[in-house]
Amino acid sequence: MHGVETDVVVIGAGFNGLYQLHRLREEGFRVLLVEAGSRLGGIWFWNCYPGARVDSHVPNYEFSMESVWREWNWSERFPGYAELRKYFDHLDAKLDLSRDIRFNTCVKSAAFDGAANQWRISTDTGDEIQARFVVPCLGFASKAFVPNLPGLESFAGECHHTGLWPQSGVELAGKRVGVIGTGASGVQVIQEAAPLASHLTIFQRTPNLALPMRQIRYDAAAQEELKAKYPEMLARRAISATSYHDIQAEPRSALDVTPDERHRRFEWAWQEGGFHFWAGTFNDVLSNKNANALAYAFWRNRTRARINDPDVARKLAPDVAPHPFGSKRPSLEQNYYEVFNQPNVTLVDVKETPIERITPHGVLTSESETELDVLVLATGFDASTGGITAIDWHGTEDTSLSNLWRNGVVTHLGMAMPGFPNLLMLYGPQSPTAFCNGPTCAELQGEWVVECLRHVRDSGYTRIEATPQAARVWGEHMREEFADSLLHLADSWYVGANVPGKQRELLYYANTQKYLKLCRDVATNGYRGFQIGRGSWR
Repeated sequence: MHGVETDVVVIGAGFNGLYQLHRLREEGFRVLLVEAGSRLGGIWFWNCYPGARVDSHVPNYEFSMESVWREWNWSERFPGYAELRKYFDHLDAKLDLSRDIRFNTCVKSAAFDGAANQWRISTDTGDEIQARFVVPCLGFASKAFVPNLPGLESFAGECHHTGLWPQSGVELAGKRVGVIGTGASGVQVIQEAAPLASHLTIFQRTPNLALPMRQIRYDAAAQEELKAKYPEMLARRAISATSYHDIQAEPRSALDVTPDERHRRFEWAWQEGGFHFWAGTFNDVLSNKNANALAYAFWRNRTRARINDPDVARKLAPDVAPHPFGSKRPSLEQNYYEVFNQPNVTLVDVKETPIERITPHGVLTSESETELDVLVLATGFDASTGGITAIDWHGTEDTSLSNLWRNGVVTHLGMAMPGFPNLLMLYGPQSPTAFCNGPTCAELQGEWVVECLRHVRDSGYTRIEATPQAARVWGEHMREEFADSLLHLADSWYVGANVPGKQRELLYYANTQKYLKLCRDVATNGYRGFQIGRGSWR
């Protein structure tokens, strides 16, 4: 592939990248997709740790193309990674994607050639690719965060980050297993490890305000019954502020209803499972402290009832919320809290007894050493920005992305950046990424990119670039959105607070439909905030 020239290079073979490949080919573009993994799936190639499964229920978590869903049946409401990989194989068979994908190829650097109005892209395989446009689809969880734990390299047992799990798996049965971190992947691993390990030790910094998943198994008849409603459900999904066809908050305040009405709504959402209790109760739970406290109290009481030991219950579901409910993305669980009733499970609160170092034999806290055979790092990701900044980007006048973002993210619409022409990123920072599930956002945000590139090409232009003023306005808008929500009260990956030294800022736009309307307004008004032309204007 050395010395390839094409119209568009797409980076990443997850939902967003594959949608771009499919749609841009339909529009007559020559497209090459570059993927670091060995098969389709994006995060579902890399996520293969025990218990890995999606937290968006079907049919929300699939493409809306009838040619794809009509011949595909799910076995579960919340599919696991193995089934999701099969779904991507089905996508490949239906859409003939792999013929334009280069697997096992990682983009190392990209530089914009202003004279030619082209990107020159270098990969770890030594390939050099020239393209008019580049569309990074790197997702929000493509760069694992490994904390600086003293002595980590000295551990003599097996040690794996959940985002870098061996494809061949790890044996947990009969082993002394330790899990550092109780985010989404921690919750999932813990549920799988508890019945297998001789002993499981969980090192918790902040309790996870996890919600009941309410998993359902589907047979062929159940899927056919569901598919009869697919057109209606997928149409509702496309216009929902939550990007779910069946999750919509009450328009009233939690404070404006009677206690009985409020309890009934909370109870309904709780029984529905999934994200219903997060986003489907009342319209002010995520913006009003008092309404939020009522939701937390309901969650705490329901959760504590499942935990036998009162001291453990207080650590997992404290009297006072560790942060506003929902200001960190809730994980979905099936039997997480019952795990702590098992005699082979120990909870270590690292705020009370901090981890001092990792030893060859295990984990040493300020109180004692826990000997382990397997250490699992469920420590999350350098979310949103980590994947794109792992590439060495240079735009006009050799502007580097690292310099542009040295004091925080700078974008227009979360897709374009001043000084980086012909680059439109998807599912990245300052767009709805964390609040819009992958395939839904791939279609909704992705179609805007397809239409934009078609407009540039069909108008005879060769260059499109966000203006510095537009980026300043968008940045101010993001700060206003941040101040108006409760998200700023939690140290979460939504704001980059999980990575030491990272700029604390709102990384995601919280309302999908509001965001999409702003994007449509930009396009309708001649792509306001962009410079479009046939050559350099510098």
